[in-house]
Amino acid sequence: MSGRALVVEITRLEAAHLSGLVAQFADLLRESTPQDGDPAIARLVPPAYPDDESAAAEFRALTAGDLLARRASDADIVLASLHDAAQIPDDPDDPTLLEEVEVHLDPQASRAWLRTLAAVRLVLASRLGVADTDDYDHEDPRFGIYDWLGYRLDGLVRALESTD
Repeated sequence: MSGRALVVEITRLEAAHLSGLVAQFADLLRESTPQDGDPAIARLVPPAYPDDESAAAEFRALTAGDLLARRASDADIVLASLHDAAQIPDDPDDPTLLEEVEVHLDPQASRAWLRTLAAVRLVLASRLGVADTDDYDHEDPRFGIYDWLGYRLDGLVRALESTD
């Protein structure tokens, strides 16, 4: 992974929506534990030993808290980097909503963005019931958000690969 800075171009409206999604994700992380039985949280801490339930439970007990705390910290980094870009007017007809802004990411923030966008997409996939490509519902507008997150994640990966 690159040690160089990266610039993400995003509209203010997109930044505001992404900030809202990441804030909800951070709240979920802070309010839940793997023991709660939430499938979205379980998807974020998959079993290390899928063939050994006892070993997987022991490993999860030892590592899940730290992993979820790191995910929350990553979400905080993403939120901080989006703060200025996500400032939008109250008027839905204001043309500045579609204004392109640059979000500058240092290497640490770039990695936090990668992990956070992927994790938010996993949570959304869990909520939508997506286990494989056959589970996609083109009529459900929530899948637009799922696709958009994938688009943003793909663009970030490509940008980081091109800087190596």
